[in-house]
Amino acid sequence: MKPLYPLKFQTIYKDKIWGGQKIKTVLNKDFGDLSNCGETWEISGVPGNVSVVKEGPFAGRDLASILSEYREQLVGEHVYAKYGDEFPLLVKFIDANDDLSIQVHPGDELARKRHNSFGKTEMWYIFQADEGAKLNVGFNRPMTKEQYLQYFNEGRLMDILNWVAVQDDDVVFIPAGRVHSIGKGCLLAEIQQSSDVTYRIYDFDRTDSQGNKRELHTELALDAIDFTYHEDYKTHYDDKKNAVVNLVQCEYFTTNKLHYDRSAERDHSGRDSFVIYVCMEGALNMAWENGNIFMKKGEVVLVPANIKKLRLEPEGEFKMLESYIERNE
Repeated sequence: MKPLYPLKFQTIYKDKIWGGQKIKTVLNKDFGDLSNCGETWEISGVPGNVSVVKEGPFAGRDLASILSEYREQLVGEHVYAKYGDEFPLLVKFIDANDDLSIQVHPGDELARKRHNSFGKTEMWYIFQADEGAKLNVGFNRPMTKEQYLQYFNEGRLMDILNWVAVQDDDVVFIPAGRVHSIGKGCLLAEIQQSSDVTYRIYDFDRTDSQGNKRELHTELALDAIDFTYHEDYKTHYDDKKNAVVNLVQCEYFTTNKLHYDRSAERDHSGRDSFVIYVCMEGALNMAWENGNIFMKKGEVVLVPANIKKLRLEPEGEFKMLESYIERNE
């Protein structure tokens, strides 16, 4: 068996009715002949969209085949025991040139029952936000299913949705069941469970180039929605430089922010998990015992679980997200 190494994958580009140009103009990623790009899938094990390695000895091999061969060495013993040959996370960049639909994702139990899929809990890191950019996260008042249906059926759904103004470096956590939407002007990184199950609640009556409206999933969504009200839906964190800053910790993933202008050592010896790095600003060399790779803004790297120690050498400085799966004893 060839030794594992930190893996970069070929980007999967998705044109969307609401997509724009920032994937190209801000992230410097070329989406070719597409008229726009709403999403990129950077690491994916989703059937039909499985990531393919970009460089090194495994170039041309897909994530599924590597996982089936290397198993615990790639993802960690506890991760493999739970997820087997299914890679558990999906990493995307999303460019909203227009408002995305109002939607909700089912939790594990409902998704397994209806779709034989994982549920979808996710987090957003706002990469870049235009002035006035907003997100919909949850409701703006205490809500019951009956009240929600009344507003929905009367065409007044927008009256009860909570809209949050956002700026660069904001973080929002979206557990399964929380109604949400990405508003126009947001470029963000998304870390999520490996699932493509989305229930579309409302799509602003938009039509495609053929004049067709997108399908809504009104009844399916109703059983998935968590009507719990929160006064504050943003994730607040102390943004320190040259420190590991925790952003999100849940059963599906832990995500930290690393903003360094000096060398950093990362020791994952006690972790028993793969680690995903998403470079959001700057550039760096990532070195491990047997080699090193260069990372720059817009790139994503999967570090196998059997590589425990990394040295991060910035070229000037860098900002990165670091995600892995904790043991749940």
